[in-house]
Amino acid sequence: MQAAPDAKPGGRTEVTLDQVTEIAALYYLEQVTQEDLSRRFSMSRPTISKLLKRAREEGIVDIRVRARPAAAAALEQEFQRRFGIARLLTAVDQRDQDAQRDSVAAIVAMHLDSILQDEMIIAVGMGRNIAAIASHIGMPVTRAITFVSAIGGSMRAGEHMSSDHICRRLAARFGGESETLYAPALVADAQMRRALMANDVVQHTLNRARRADIALIGIGDVNEDSNMVRMGWFSPAEIAASKLAGAIGDMMGYDFITIAGKPADVPMQGRVIGLSLDELRRIPNVIAIASESTKIVAILAALRTGTITTLATTEANARTILELDATA
Repeated sequence: MQAAPDAKPGGRTEVTLDQVTEIAALYYLEQVTQEDLSRRFSMSRPTISKLLKRAREEGIVDIRVRARPAAAAALEQEFQRRFGIARLLTAVDQRDQDAQRDSVAAIVAMHLDSILQDEMIIAVGMGRNIAAIASHIGMPVTRAITFVSAIGGSMRAGEHMSSDHICRRLAARFGGESETLYAPALVADAQMRRALMANDVVQHTLNRARRADIALIGIGDVNEDSNMVRMGWFSPAEIAASKLAGAIGDMMGYDFITIAGKPADVPMQGRVIGLSLDELRRIPNVIAIASESTKIVAILAALRTGTITTLATTEANARTILELDATA
């Protein structure tokens, strides 16, 4: 029997986070009743109830209701038929954009919890949608996984746009270690990119990313207010010129594509240190995450590249993509 927690002066009981986690796991995963938990841990039922509430408040337990599972299954089957993907993960639609991103990130975190195994390598892109995954606390699991930066770093990016920062947080969340790509994300021209890509240190990390079992990537839309413009990677004029050239979205933050899912002929191509679309296609499971409704056209273009294995978005986005695919 589990020993009772030490009593503090005045009769107050000190309960560790590990004990809260153990109690929550027994209750939610093994269906042990509160009455049985009360006896096992020598606590009153009201105390057990308070600890279960604490587990929810601190993110140890994350309860979700999946809306309309039959409808979600039907959507997934249609996406599989049209785009050849393996999985469609749809979140419940939210009015607030941050809540929307959090909702999609939550289903991706749950999905990763179910598929990650020891010795796996995960290639990691950048962006708010990917960064949000690590914020979802799950049951502590010891795993031997490597999260590898699939794109270089940027001083202007901020934490949510830094693949290295995201890798470290994902490793802390899911277990394992992280590996940094020691190179800038963006360089001045293609010649400098070729020189850096030939560097032994850069090659070592990119080769590991190329051998990944899973890739986590974002999808971006091309507009003058995009993250790439705010970070100073590309000017509004360059973005406008790329739109005139037919670019409507990007994958991994830099691979610009047309509505047909083909590479767009724009001058910004060939300046970023990271995995290419062709290299992503060789990774068994490419999980693309895009929660924003403004990215619907870009998501459709990304699906048409044949790169994506698993798409995570919202139900409303998924339905609109199907409608757009029938006309565009």
